[in-house]
Amino acid sequence: MITARGNIANALTDNFLKEVHITQDQFNVGQQMLSLGIVLFEIPSNMILYRVGAGKWLTLQLFLFGTVSTFQAFQNSYSSFCASRFLLGMTESGFIPGGLWTLSTWYTRKETAKRVMFFYFGNQLGQASSKLIAYGILHMRGVGGKPGWFWLFVLMGAFTIFSGFILGFLLPDSFKNPHSTFLPNVSLFTPRELCILRKRVIRDDPMKGQKKKRIGLPAFKKAFSNWRMWIHFLITLSNNGPQRAFDTYSPSIISAFGFPSLTSNALASVGLFLQVPTSFAFSYISDRFNKRGPTVIAGISMHLLGYIFNRIFTEFTGRRGVKYFGVVWTQTFGTFSHPLNIAWIVIMGANIAGIYGAQIFRSDDKPKYRRGFSINIAVLTVGAFLAVVGYIDDVWRRRRIARQVRDNFSDQTLVDEEKRRGSAVGGVDDIKAVAPRTIG
Repeated sequence: MITARGNIANALTDNFLKEVHITQDQFNVGQQMLSLGIVLFEIPSNMILYRVGAGKWLTLQLFLFGTVSTFQAFQNSYSSFCASRFLLGMTESGFIPGGLWTLSTWYTRKETAKRVMFFYFGNQLGQASSKLIAYGILHMRGVGGKPGWFWLFVLMGAFTIFSGFILGFLLPDSFKNPHSTFLPNVSLFTPRELCILRKRVIRDDPMKGQKKKRIGLPAFKKAFSNWRMWIHFLITLSNNGPQRAFDTYSPSIISAFGFPSLTSNALASVGLFLQVPTSFAFSYISDRFNKRGPTVIAGISMHLLGYIFNRIFTEFTGRRGVKYFGVVWTQTFGTFSHPLNIAWIVIMGANIAGIYGAQIFRSDDKPKYRRGFSINIAVLTVGAFLAVVGYIDDVWRRRRIARQVRDNFSDQTLVDEEKRRGSAVGGVDDIKAVAPRTIG
């Protein structure tokens, strides 16, 4: 799914805008429609998943997404482009949070954290691989009289549909229905394995064994009333808007440095591949030393520094290697703080960020995009400030809780000491009272 979703950025280097008869600013509107489709249908999608089961719903989503992705090859106007982007958003909506929720139902909390990390590593590898694959497929221009981007959409869309088949055979719905979509009469686990899996998960978190039949209004109110969640939402909104825009235009930006158009797709994959070891290192530091706040601050700051580099390098003449370094740096640190800042509303924030982020790089600002880089610097400065505020609040809250625990412990210690002293005094009196009767 991730490889198919990123194809549009690669298609830009293959004369896509001219052959579909749209302008760059119209293209940006189409990108907004993609994010809008995800945002509008994300919650309904996950409510359906909750009712029908992960196996059925996620498999169907992959089929639908792959089908729409494939038929993008036949778009030839502004209206068909916008429609296909919105449909892509609809069919993709809820897939990532649904996948994360499904992981949490099969594993303990500690195990889930590790698998979420690998889930996002897969996301990053998919983005990086899509650009290398596109470099090869786009050379098919002329095959069957079609442009390279036509084959890019067809082949990657077909691969997504094939992935849906694989998922349909392997992904069970739940503990209560341990069957995949395409093998409804075949259990993927023995009764003993299923019992062990279920008991260990419920022992870790008893709430996982109490699935509600419906999600009522009070649950929504409780979820939306946690103001600290909104801090994380705004941090993601600030970080992912610039990142989404830059990811879309990075091959075009590299091409403007003087590199061949199709080669720029391969070059745009380098920073994305570097994201994986970078994310792993920061995730390890965050978990090993329990320093999630400082790690998020570091990630956003590094991302911000990338746009400062790019803005400064726009003043250079030539030096395409130096300019390319700015692109690689920005991509390397573009998204790794997002998994560290994960929460349900954060995933929604990442998609809302795509709505405004799609308009950062506009036609009247190309090819150097000085205004776009300046906007990204301003937005990420706000994000870094919010990350610091969130970290300070977290430190203050932890200290307050620790102080309350310490005070309660001290009070309890005094009570226990008084009881001990009272018991000792009472014991002496009892001996004095009983002694005369015993002697007599």
